[in-house]
Amino acid sequence: MQRILTGSYMHALMDTQLVDETGRLAALHRYQVLDTPPEAPFEKITRIVQSVLGVPISAVSLVDADRQWFKSQQGLDCQETHRDVSFCAHTIKTREPMVVEDALADPRFADNALVRGAPFIRSYAGVPLNTPDGYNLGSLCAIDTRPRTFAPDQIALLKNFADLVIAELELRLLADRDGLTGALTRRAFVSEAEKEIERSRRYGRPASLILFDLDHFKAINDTHGHAAGDEVLSAVGACCGRYKRPSDAFGRIGGEEFALVLPETDGAGALQTAERLRGLIAGLVPADDPHLKVTASFGIAQLSPSHRNPAAWIAAADAALYAAKRSGRNRCVETRDPMDGARREGAAGIHAAAPARTH
Repeated sequence: MQRILTGSYMHALMDTQLVDETGRLAALHRYQVLDTPPEAPFEKITRIVQSVLGVPISAVSLVDADRQWFKSQQGLDCQETHRDVSFCAHTIKTREPMVVEDALADPRFADNALVRGAPFIRSYAGVPLNTPDGYNLGSLCAIDTRPRTFAPDQIALLKNFADLVIAELELRLLADRDGLTGALTRRAFVSEAEKEIERSRRYGRPASLILFDLDHFKAINDTHGHAAGDEVLSAVGACCGRYKRPSDAFGRIGGEEFALVLPETDGAGALQTAERLRGLIAGLVPADDPHLKVTASFGIAQLSPSHRNPAAWIAAADAALYAAKRSGRNRCVETRDPMDGARREGAAGIHAAAPARTH
């Protein structure tokens, strides 16, 4: 009886994930693979599929909110298409492979622009790219320009290679994550900061960077031991991971130094976020040790024209972080635009004027 109930529950959960588009898109964006350059592991997979199945077209297709984007493709001359003409957008609605033997005989696709025009799709086999937490990101597909039947062993091969695609994405995710805190590694964080600089300037939107450092962390290690220090870092990472928005990028860029990129956020908003995080970190009790006190100092920098790259942006926030440490620690300082040389400061929830400082 227990086995039946568990199976029914799991089936219901999987069905829920098939219709949870918000969760699916969050899972897709978690891998940070959209709009990245071609990479050898994915190229090898599509070339093997193309060769072994004898099809002119194969692709790793990722279905975004309004488009399908190809991480790798063979036999196509485009990088993406509209989602509404995508065969793969149908594939992600199921747990099983989707096979179309003759698109002109299928009412779903008979009038599709990709069937009536280039690349003149007539047959399709796609396997969902299913994540460990149950979301379909897109599909690994084989496409022909003539009607055909795909044999069971060919579908089995597609399934195996679809598993390899997900495994490769998971490896990328692990390589970009700090194992202790779950934050982005410094390299991955800098990459995200660079993307936000480009996005912010392209659309004229605000963005801010928060840099924070755990106060007297060496003393924590010396007094309580390195295991306790690891507990502190893990607790801080988990706290920030829960608090940040899905669009924010959170990274560990040094031993006890962390950073947060906040899109669509000006300096005042970032200062409020930093104050909230400062309070949450001060309230942590890592390792259930009430004698282990944790605080952090914060520096905030709104993106400005003088921040030409992530290094300059981080340097501006670091200058504000240094000011926070110098003025007593466990506080937040915002660097203002270099043009006016002013800064704002917050401590213990109070935002007060501070002496002007030129950076």
